[in-house]
Amino acid sequence: MFIGSLQTSPDTSVAGAFPNPANLTPENYANINGSINLLTGLANSGIFTGGVILGTVLFGILVGYALAQMQFRGRGVVFGMLLLVQMVPFQLLLIPLYVMIVRDYGLSDNYLGMILPFAINSTAVFVFRQYFLQLPSTLFEAARIDGASELRILWQIAIPLVRPAIVTAILLTFIGPWNEFLWPFLVTKDAAMQPLAVSLANYISNIAATAANPFGAILAGACVLAAPAVALFIFFQRQFISTNIGSSVKG
Repeated sequence: MFIGSLQTSPDTSVAGAFPNPANLTPENYANINGSINLLTGLANSGIFTGGVILGTVLFGILVGYALAQMQFRGRGVVFGMLLLVQMVPFQLLLIPLYVMIVRDYGLSDNYLGMILPFAINSTAVFVFRQYFLQLPSTLFEAARIDGASELRILWQIAIPLVRPAIVTAILLTFIGPWNEFLWPFLVTKDAAMQPLAVSLANYISNIAATAANPFGAILAGACVLAAPAVALFIFFQRQFISTNIGSSVKG
């Protein structure tokens, strides 16, 4: 993909996968940036993804802690509903969500309108619940005897012990909203508000046919979109692998 983004003329053969210095140019990045502002698209994607991750971690920790360490009537029912929600495809919720977010709340062309449907992630809640269940209950009981509130117990005792779960939740959540197309496409009509994935799709549909080298320009935009995700996974690779291995080992 990166080599194709630098090609002056498209070469889709096997030989095109190997760089040819005579056929390399950075102009494809300038061309795609001239049609859609790459920095604006990246900023919108970052705000959208950051908001989703913030909501996922915040609500995931609160709900996961409550389901794991607090006793209340109907806790099992809530957890069962949590598992049931994971079986419902997001596409089935598009129409009622669109009516509620756009018509009732008036949040079209708004970052909050993009973030709200993804702010609570049932998978992240499940991950945090499983981590909190592994913690010894005596820690929390001793803190309660000393008079600590539940929020203080959560902040000073529970969260420091589940930092690997927080990293795992961030990594698992990041790629979804970063590449999300359908929902931002529905709720944003202003090009200045659209994430990069939506801007690239609009470029392919409306502008690419008239471009001098649409193949290279599209690949250049795809490289820019993929770069932050690749960098994040490389940076947290060791932590991501260790948490996955650790979560599969008992005892």
